Amino acid sequence: MFKLRKLILITFTAFLIVTSAQAQRYKVGISIGANSLTKKKLKQISDVGIDCVETGLTPYINKDSLTFILDDAEMMKKMRELKQAATEMGVEIWSIHMPYGKEIDISFVDEARRQKVIAFHQQVLKYVSVLKPKIILFHPSYYLSLNQRDMHIQQLIKSVEELNKNVKTMKATMVIENMLGPALLVAKGNQERPLMRTVEECLAIFKLLPDDVYAAVDLNHIANPEKLLLALGSRVKTLHVADGDGQAERHYFPCDGKGQNNWKAIFNALKNIQYQGPFMYESTTANLEGYLDCYRELLKLSK
Repeated sequence: MFKLRKLILITFTAFLIVTSAQAQRYKVGISIGANSLTKKKLKQISDVGIDCVETGLTPYINKDSLTFILDDAEMMKKMRELKQAATEMGVEIWSIHMPYGKEIDISFVDEARRQKVIAFHQQVLKYVSVLKPKIILFHPSYYLSLNQRDMHIQQLIKSVEELNKNVKTMKATMVIENMLGPALLVAKGNQERPLMRTVEECLAIFKLLPDDVYAAVDLNHIANPEKLLLALGSRVKTLHVADGDGQAERHYFPCDGKGQNNWKAIFNALKNIQYQGPFMYESTTANLEGYLDCYRELLKLSK
């Protein structure tokens, strides 16, 4: 009888372990600026069970002049302190969201402007290398002038090949994010949307990129994001988790019920492509506990 009870207990325990593992299939992460990642904040993040973060140096830069608000020594000191605090608190710095903006476009057609952006990004990579991230995320472009899309794509390829050398030196992986683009032209009709605005354009561009450059899929940037996940397949290395409608930068928190994403379809797509990265939120909620609570709710919906 004792052996039978023990066998039942072992079987039940194994079932709980498997069930728990399935329920926590993905690590959960949040996006947060490097200036906000104090030791206190990292402890709070760790205490609620969040595994990792995506961060960036945007709070430390002047976007128009491509300069830093702190000198080189101060920036390196900030990065070393952040890395030490994250290590002590057991929070993984999963990814770096590289700066972007009107003057920070790796697809600039003007070669001098492109080279200036490359040099700036290389300086950013020098600083974030201290953090030992797994992933370095870039936007493919900013808004484009009319009828220059093919030229921007060629410049993007050139920049990716150059910057990927720096990223690989860091033992990290370079990813390019899909961008919002419900229509080619913005409302005023005087600009085109950024590159990688549709499934078709993402696939066409990735065919031209090095095989060791991967994709970040923003679930708010495109309607029916599961279609993009399935199309890119194993090339997807990380996510930006937010709800939306593919029409504007909504970044709704998934459990607020405001967006149109089909989370069951999204989870099925992630399973289909054997996604191994974290469930990285790029949306916010009032309490840190809400991120894991929402993840669990979405898992229930996905069954």
